[in-house]
Formats: sequence, C-alpha cells, structure tokens
Amino acid sequence: MIIDKNLDIDNIDIKIIAELMKDAKTPYTEIAERVYVSGGTVHVRMKKLEKLGVVKGASLIVDFSKLGYDITAFLGIYLQKSSMYEAAAAELMKIPEILSLNYTTGAYSIFARLICRDTNHLREVLHDKIQNVPGIERTETFISLEEKINRPLIFDPESIAKFPKL
Repeated sequence: MIIDKNLDIDNIDIKIIAELMKDAKTPYTEIAERVYVSGGTVHVRMKKLEKLGVVKGASLIVDFSKLGYDITAFLGIYLQKSSMYEAAAAELMKIPEILSLNYTTGAYSIFARLICRDTNHLREVLHDKIQNVPGIERTETFISLEEKINRPLIFDPESIAKFPKL
C-alpha cells in the first residue's frame, strides 16, 4: 500500500478508515472497541483525516431504479482537442444526470457515468445537453444491463498488519 509520507497517518488511522469503509454508519464507540482506542480518539482522528483530505465525507447509496431511473449508461467522450478538457468538464458538471466524470487515457478523452429515467430521457440528455457542449467531437454510449459490484476498497486485516510504520 502506498501512502503519502508527508501525511501524519498511522496504523490506527488505517484501521479506523477500514472499519468505516465496511459500514460508514458504524458508531465511533463501536469502532473504538474494535480498534482498542477511546471513542474520543476515533472522533479526533476522523477530524484530522478530514482536514488532511484523506476522508472526504460519507455517501448515501441509493437504488435509483426504485426512484424511476432505470437506465445507467457509460459514455466515452471524444474531444476535438485535449486542451478543451477543463472547459468541457466544467460544462458537463452542470448536467445533473452525469454522476461521475473521468479524464482518461486510451480511446476516449473523458469517460462518464450517467443515469436516466428511460431511453427517451437518455436521448434527450445526449442530444440536447452533452452534444451541445463546446469541444465535444463525438460520443459512444454503453447501456449497463446490470451492476454486479459497486463497492469501496476494503482493507483486510492482513494488509493493515503489513502497513509500514510512518
């Protein structure tokens, strides 16, 4: 595991992160018992990890299909020039149906994940919003038929034991 040596992170911090990655709703007192520290220590260390930018909040996992959003699609975006990335990304970030945006190597300049109610909604997003962003040359759309895995990286106890002392 590679850790930025300039960050003041130790094995207790990593164990706390590992516990929260399993279930972000776990109470600090329960984590404290598992890591053998006080609840206050967990709280202070979490504040430190947030300040360092290691922890960037918590997430709510929503089943969008139960809210009427039945189409998850991935979009490979070709830019006219790579220098147009920042401007195009700024415009794409304004489109609420786009859930993630990645600047990539390979065939596409940008790879995005979006969610829509149905294929008509997807067509509207592609045609009326995404294709109108300056700098986008063309796109390729992939519709997901099923998402089998969507999880964070979970540190196992053995990898934590091998974590180098900082």
